[in-house]
Amino acid sequence: MFKIQTLNNISEKGLELLPKDTYEISNDCANPDGILVRSAKMHGMEFPPSLKAVARAGAGVNNIPIDECSEKGIVVFNTPGANANGVKELVLTGLFLSSRKIVEGIQWTKSLKGKGDEVPKLVEKGKGEFAGPEILGKKLGVIGLGAIGVLVANAANALGMDVQGYDPYMSIDAAWGLSRDVHRAISLDSMLAECDYITIHVPLLDETKNMLNKEKFALMKKGVRILNFSRGELVNNTDLIEAIKAGIVASYVTDFPSDELIDVENIITIPHLGASTPESEDNCAVMAVEQLRNYLEHGNIKNSVNFPDCEMARTTNYRTVVAHRNIRNMVGQITTILAHADINIMDMMNKSKKDWAYTIIDSDKKVEEDIVAKIRAIDGVVFVRTL
Repeated sequence: MFKIQTLNNISEKGLELLPKDTYEISNDCANPDGILVRSAKMHGMEFPPSLKAVARAGAGVNNIPIDECSEKGIVVFNTPGANANGVKELVLTGLFLSSRKIVEGIQWTKSLKGKGDEVPKLVEKGKGEFAGPEILGKKLGVIGLGAIGVLVANAANALGMDVQGYDPYMSIDAAWGLSRDVHRAISLDSMLAECDYITIHVPLLDETKNMLNKEKFALMKKGVRILNFSRGELVNNTDLIEAIKAGIVASYVTDFPSDELIDVENIITIPHLGASTPESEDNCAVMAVEQLRNYLEHGNIKNSVNFPDCEMARTTNYRTVVAHRNIRNMVGQITTILAHADINIMDMMNKSKKDWAYTIIDSDKKVEEDIVAKIRAIDGVVFVRTL
């Protein structure tokens, strides 16, 4: 029986994929095998020895202590692309809001309450204050061409925009999904200098934090409109406000409000609604549960943020999985122990990702606990499990 702890409300569409005869689901489980989480902060949590995996129903994993999990052999999953359509639709909404002063117009219209028959004349007289450009034919720069970036680029292209994309790490899958009408930017700086609109779709990493700053704003066209539906920290807010005052940035729309941005002229703050659709929540839950279940039952890894993707069809009834550091002779030591125990390897896969690696071994006989203990004792091994 696998025990699953839920730290947030997880969609029933996902939970119903866990068979009741083999899974126990609770929000206060003492010794869980797996954790399902959305936004709950996990930094500072005590992880029991039983914990094998954490599945985040969403893309961002800032709420999870990744390094600590890696050191303990806990595989952390996320669900890239599961909420992509929901975010894409809100980005398109932000695109229109940034151009047409719709929010400002709505707020002004509320001030006409009580004016009676004067309202139509006041509307006609005042509407000119809220004019804004159409997006047709304008240049849109998309920074980051992952699941969301590709959808945004394709949708904007279909709306008649001249779309450029910049992503030096674009995956093959993303490339297949990108419209051939979307142009590849030679460099980020050249794209920033040319585009009328810029939208950001990259993860928050040390190298991307404050990626739009004073130096980058100085490259942009006067009157540029910027959309940030990825992470607030990608933009230096102090530099942004100065760029707005200088007339460089005409509008900034973000899904990540902060105190310094709220109620600033030409900044629209949305309360993190990107994935707040029932469809996104269902999709994320289903994807998280499927990945968690595949790992717990078969040891396969897909969409992990700290360990490599490693999937192998079962060839026998005896499987051993090992999480270890990505250093030389790890596989050699593991296979030597199995050979000395007269265990034959029928199939094997080893994959690595930065500092960590993962090995799946299907054998001709069961790997007993004393052999597991020997593998676990290898310097650099952080987790061993038989299935």
